[in-house]
Amino acid sequence: MNQRQSTTNNPDVIVVGGGPVGSYSALNLAKLGLRAMVFEEHSQIGFPNHCAGHISIRSLKNLGYYPLPEGIVENTFNAANFYSPQGTKFSIRLNQPVTCTLNRALFDQQIAAQAMSAGASFSLNTSVQSLIKEGRTIKGVGIRHSDEQEETIYAKIVLDAEGVSSRLLRQGGLRTMRSEGLVYAVEAEIENAQDIEPHAVEVYLGRAYAPGFYGWLIPKPDGTAKLGLAASHGNPNEYLKRLMTKHPIASKQLGKAKIKQINYHAITLGGPIERAYADGFLAVGDCASQVKPSTGGGVIFGMACAKIAADTASEALRVGDVSSNSLQVYQKRFLDQLRFDFTVMLRLRRFLNALSDEKTDEMLRFCGRMGVDRALSGVDEIDFQGKLMLQVLGKPSVLATMAYFALLYLSANP
Repeated sequence: MNQRQSTTNNPDVIVVGGGPVGSYSALNLAKLGLRAMVFEEHSQIGFPNHCAGHISIRSLKNLGYYPLPEGIVENTFNAANFYSPQGTKFSIRLNQPVTCTLNRALFDQQIAAQAMSAGASFSLNTSVQSLIKEGRTIKGVGIRHSDEQEETIYAKIVLDAEGVSSRLLRQGGLRTMRSEGLVYAVEAEIENAQDIEPHAVEVYLGRAYAPGFYGWLIPKPDGTAKLGLAASHGNPNEYLKRLMTKHPIASKQLGKAKIKQINYHAITLGGPIERAYADGFLAVGDCASQVKPSTGGGVIFGMACAKIAADTASEALRVGDVSSNSLQVYQKRFLDQLRFDFTVMLRLRRFLNALSDEKTDEMLRFCGRMGVDRALSGVDEIDFQGKLMLQVLGKPSVLATMAYFALLYLSANP
């Protein structure tokens, strides 16, 4: 391999990964007056796409990303239909659109463009191969360009937003996400789905079709849809075929569907890693498992943590201390903000995973009988599910349902 000397002015912070979390980290670092350089291994921001882009409108507004430029928002949703493996349906209809789907490539490019306008630098087609360490302190990264030439870039802090692979976490001596919290997803763009509501998300529950997670169908106004599922074990492709051909509801919706495009990725559902910092190093987003255990969404929580990471890096550089003792405040801050929601969502995930397909069917029937849909009709936030629980906890139907869920869980775990 050819080795060349660095011709790059060393940045204050290196950001590994140009997804929304990495780019948002760079944007906030640049706003704080720091020189941020983002290394992205692919040739174009936003590709390949590994996410359905189904996101809370309120959360986007809170981050300053709603409304968005034309073309980024693909659809909005005010309803969700949940199906058991036996075909029992439970629907929630909200008073207004609460979620939307984004064209993730355009959304990612929007954030990256903002970061560049604020002063951050981006290097595409550049793979980070290793961390550079002096003693225990991380001082930079070794990179490989598309022409196979290698280079060493130094910085005061390395911010890891590489995604679920967590290669750099291991190099930095940190424990990675829990393997038992991983599910493996398949996601397809399809056309010719039948009998689906234009502003409702379809959710398919149960071990028979998506053990350890669920399946989803998200319509787009042009008649296409995003179809996917994830599973904790087995071949997700086989589960997808089974969903499309055997599920009592999905088979009718998808019997004539044609898959246009398909991709695969892992999702971490185990909650945040126990330590997302080291000397000269911060981890943010999927690699730090800052992902909702209930739904697998990582964009909003990752971006929230990216802002905290940028603030922490700025403070550490201002006082000239990038040791783990200085950077550990990052972990405290993001857990102070998100711990309760993570705790609620982890328990919800364990509850759903414990249910047999028969119990899942029973659960949806009970929710329908108790009028839980009416209790939730005024909800306008889905990301922070701990806070959502507190919001609706005083409603009798919700209290009764939670008591019933507890009994279901106990019966499934004697």
